[in-house]
Amino acid sequence: MRRIIVVPAVFIGCLIVIWVGTVAAANMPSEERLAPTQTALANAALKKDSAQNKESNCNLAASYPGEIRQWCGAIEAAANDTGLPANLIAAVILQESGGNPVAYSGSGAVGLMQVMPRDGLAADFMCVNGPCFANRPTIAELEDPAFNIQYGSDYLASLIQKHGTIREALFKYGPIDVGYYYADLVLKIYENYQ
Repeated sequence: MRRIIVVPAVFIGCLIVIWVGTVAAANMPSEERLAPTQTALANAALKKDSAQNKESNCNLAASYPGEIRQWCGAIEAAANDTGLPANLIAAVILQESGGNPVAYSGSGAVGLMQVMPRDGLAADFMCVNGPCFANRPTIAELEDPAFNIQYGSDYLASLIQKHGTIREALFKYGPIDVGYYYADLVLKIYENYQ
């Protein structure tokens, strides 16, 4: 007859667990060595709180989704520089990229405000005097969200100045083959997110 020895097996298992815990504790860094890590974690938490406070200081309509509101600082800076309403810039961004800073269109437009660059697919667009977008920034420049917002806002402001109304400017800013559909869509977003 065989006897199962349970008690010693349990006892040995407990000893192994105690030994592993002791070895792990002995190899754990001291509190002095952990302090920088804990400080870094605390600083990261403070940075996150600061970012949330910055967003709460955002003057964009609160109804804009977080994907748009995260760019509030750059949007408000561009609005201050161009005289455009920040909510209009946000409406263009919502329509153009949904807040995705690395958005690319099938025609080659880049970034938050879907600006046509001088290189990439857009380099193949030819106008009477040569490449249509030869005086535009590069894809690499337009991938920077703050630069993209500022450039797109400057361009939109210049179109408003040239054509007299926001609707006409948006008509010229948007895709060439959709008529006023794009302009009216952005204006509807702008109205709805006040």
